[in-house]
Amino acid sequence: MNCLDYFYFLLSRKDYSASELRKKGQEKGFGHEEILEAIAQIQDRGYQSDTRLVANSIASAAGKYGKSAVKRKCLQKGISSDLFEQVWEEEIAENLDSEAQRLAELKAKVMRKYKIEAWGKVDQKTKGKVLNYLQYRGFNGFEMWRQWETEDEED
Repeated sequence: MNCLDYFYFLLSRKDYSASELRKKGQEKGFGHEEILEAIAQIQDRGYQSDTRLVANSIASAAGKYGKSAVKRKCLQKGISSDLFEQVWEEEIAENLDSEAQRLAELKAKVMRKYKIEAWGKVDQKTKGKVLNYLQYRGFNGFEMWRQWETEDEED
């Protein structure tokens, strides 16, 4: 099996970043030039795209995880921080309304889960749990808390 066929086999199972393909090719024992040529050929045909991989990661994590968690996942896959930021800005610009809706759903979920009636009347123990819950999912817990508290005061 040559390098190109091996990459086709890998990409038929799931999306890989160019960096991940490079590592997989090196682990399999292919030469550096052969790996680079195969990656270029696959990218030219549209079978592999780091931009598409980042966009899919953002879409699948929407409403569940925040920017920092998705960014960490992409960096682990060998995707540059600059590319992530560029795609993040594009996705946010396209999905501004749906992002607000997802955050509202997250707020409702947190309020149900922790039995919160009003954000100003939450005890410290519950507040700590909520902040940990949000931070674990990659959101800035304190920023979200302040935003939800402000929204609650306005209503």
